[in-house]
Order: sequence, then C-alpha cells, then structure tokens
Amino acid sequence: MKRFPILIITVSTLLLSACGTKPQQPDAAGSADETETVYVFPKTETALVGDTMPFYDSGKMNIFYLADLRDGKTGYHPWALFQTEDYCTYDDKGIVIPYAESADDQDIALGTGCVIKDNNGLYHAFYTGHNDWREPKEAIMHATSTDMLEWTKIPDDTFIAPDAYSKDDFRDPYVLYVPEEGQYWMLVVTRSKGNGVIVRYTSKDLSKWEDAGIFFEDDLGYGTNMECPTLIQFNGTWYLSFSDQWPDRVVHYRISDSISGPFRKPEQDTIDGNGFYAGRLETDGTNLYCIGWNGTKIGHSDENDYDWAGNMVVHQLAQHSDGTLTAVVNEKVAAKMTQPLPETPVVMTDSVKKLKDGYQFSGDEYELVQFEKLPVAGRIDADISGFEPDDKFGVAFAPDYNNVGMLNYVFNIPENRIEFYNTDRLMDADAQSYYDFDFSGRDSVHMTILVNDGVCCIYVDDEAALTARMYYSQGMNWQLFGIDSTAAFDNLNIYH
Repeated sequence: MKRFPILIITVSTLLLSACGTKPQQPDAAGSADETETVYVFPKTETALVGDTMPFYDSGKMNIFYLADLRDGKTGYHPWALFQTEDYCTYDDKGIVIPYAESADDQDIALGTGCVIKDNNGLYHAFYTGHNDWREPKEAIMHATSTDMLEWTKIPDDTFIAPDAYSKDDFRDPYVLYVPEEGQYWMLVVTRSKGNGVIVRYTSKDLSKWEDAGIFFEDDLGYGTNMECPTLIQFNGTWYLSFSDQWPDRVVHYRISDSISGPFRKPEQDTIDGNGFYAGRLETDGTNLYCIGWNGTKIGHSDENDYDWAGNMVVHQLAQHSDGTLTAVVNEKVAAKMTQPLPETPVVMTDSVKKLKDGYQFSGDEYELVQFEKLPVAGRIDADISGFEPDDKFGVAFAPDYNNVGMLNYVFNIPENRIEFYNTDRLMDADAQSYYDFDFSGRDSVHMTILVNDGVCCIYVDDEAALTARMYYSQGMNWQLFGIDSTAAFDNLNIYH
C-alpha cells in the first residue's frame, strides 16, 4: 500500500489565519432547543447494541438486539428492542427476552436469531442459546409472543447440531416462509469439514425442524464462519447476506434469481467497512435496509482497535439495475436533519480560496478549513471536484495542537479507496478502515457525513459508505483538509 508523503507540519508552514467572527447562532425557528433531537446511531444508557434482528411489522421497524450490559454477571446478552418509524427517534422497550437464571441452563447467554409472525398473528422468536460450560455450547431455541414484549420460552423445541455439523458453532437462526413449498426455512450458521457453512432446516409448524443440508459454503477462501445471515427477496431478486467472523469482519452479500441459488458474488460484495458488523437485511415493502452496529473501541480510546457492540447503524440500500446493492443516506434521516448551521471557519490556511459556497485548496502541502464543533447530531454535505489522480484530501475531526486532525476520512484517489485513519500520522500509518471506490472517470463526487454520539458515517455518490467510531467527533472542532491537493469542497452545507 502506498503511504502518504512525509509532511513537516508546523503552525508556520500552515500559515493559519484565525477568523475573527465566531459562527452565529441559528435563529429561534432553527435552534437546537426547539427542534426534535435526532438519534441517528442509538444506544441506551444501560446497554450497548450488539447483533441486531430487524423485523418490520405494522408500520414499525422492530429492531431486536443483543443488549451488551457489561455488568460482570454470569448471564449476558439478553434480547432488547428498539422500535422506530423514522430512524431518528427510537422507542426503547428495554429487555424483552432475558437470559436464563442458572449457569446450568443452555441459554445463560442469548445469541442472535430472528422474529417472524405466523398466519395466526403469533410472533415467534428463534435465538441461539449459548453456554460455555455445556457440551454442546450452542443450541437453537424458540419463544412465542402476542405483542413482541412478553415472550414465553418453549424448551421442548430446542435442538442441537447433528454429528455432521459443529456442535459448538451452531447459531444465528434466520427463518422465512416459503409459500411455494408451504413450509418454513431456517438458515443456521455452523461448520462442516473445517469450512464455514450456512445450513438449511425446514418446518411445517415452526416447532419441529428437519435438516435439509448445506445451503451455502464459504466462498471467501478463509473457511470463516458466516455470521448473522439473511435471505430476503427485494423487487424480484434474492439476497443472501452474512458477516465474516474473520479476517475482515465486514458485511457481505450475494445475489440470485432464485431462493435456492446459485448465488453470485458481486465485484464489490461488501456493504461497509470494518466499522459496521452483523448487518441484517430487512424491507418495509418499499425500501431495503441493512441494520447492524458500530463497535466501541478497546478502553474507549479512539486510537485503539474495535471492541464488540456499540451503537446501532441503519443503512438504506439502493438497488441497481444489475441487482447490486449500495448503502445510501437514509431518506428519512436526511428529511429530518435540515436545520442549517453556520459555515463560518474559525481557522483557515492562507492559501485556501474561498468559493461562493465552499473552499478550494491550492495544492500547497497541508491546507485546512476548520469549523466549530457539531451539535448532538450533525450532517455535512458537499460536492467535491477539482482533484487530480494523485490527490489526497478529506474531512478531519479532533485537531491537535498543529491543527492536524486526529481522526480522518481520506479520499485516497491513487489507491481508489475511501479510508478512515484513527491517528494524525497520515504519512506513515495504515488506515483502520477502508472501502474500495473507483475514482477513475469521475471529475466530482458528492459526500454526506452523519455524526452522532461518537459515531460517523460517510456516504459517497450513493455508492459507498464507511462507518467509523470517533469519540472525539463531537466536542471538538472539525475541518476540511487537502494534502498537496487542488480539491474543491463546494455547495457545502451543515445541518442538524
């Protein structure tokens, strides 16, 4: 991988000029106090969001999730529930399926699963029962409910892996009804002959299940476990999604004209980078979504690697004519975040040219335009043009004493990548996350960045998304920057 050129960055080199006027406060109609608070990336005060299990019903997206309480108890990961209609406000229903009380029970820890409603209106939850002290460690379990809030577990329906599959890796059930067969299918993640596989079970009554064999084998070449699968039809096309447990830990998808496959791997087969995991597909009948989570960092420090569980992330997906999918800005979120914020820079390199609605860099080493911190939730939109084949530029948060961002989204044109660096050492560090993006043939791109509660996601041209944990994305200033670049950020708008 190419490195950034070594830059000697000092205050004198940057020729920084502080603007004397601070941003004006919005008028009363647009003040934060009189507008509804937007929660783009929700979590609760008591629990971080682990694997999600979205289920659309009666006009609401019901997002069950593994609640990471981090309370040190023997049991862990009960199911909790968020409900939303606009993906900006969430009704927290709290824990709805608890883990067992005894360490001897199969479900002393709950794992990922799914929810489905039968023809009589009864809701069925299928989930993983996990117990590190039992053999086998994992089993598929069943519960029912009339309201999705109070659930009755049915221990008699519990089943474990047969000898053909791994008994300790047997989890993440996903159930759908197949009308042409008059039966239900259940996909289960497991292993067979040293390889990661997704197997299929069938049932007529959602109670007793029969093994129907391997449905899909790992095609990544790593033998990885393909966690949290989804099988869903959208506008006549079938999609199989899963997350590789190693080595990349990203969400993949496959495409088919038939529910049974074969499933083809698109050239760009991922939804996001490694800041987005365990994404499950769900539709409201009009739009398709991929809902997962962005992890916290080890020790809650920006400079460290990802930990498990954090904030929920909801991507709306665009379906293209060839069947491929890309993450795009959720239209309901964009419609809600329309209150403008001031765009007056507080620090700007002397060589930067002011445009009518933006700024252009001159190609003189490291240049920047810095703005005051964003509010609780922020949205940044801009059209970017004027870049050359060897340019690097981007958006940075948390500037250090030299006004170089410690957290950086980088448009790496020569490498055809959108990258995230959790360091200000852009000259010799590796990106923590990236998403492949072909810049060739483009003379401009459009970007939108959503910021909320220490999480950021950048969307580019309705073709790419890259989510990243940035604890200091709020509470400190942010900036546009160029590295020997002539890129122009025009039509710049900041909203909350």
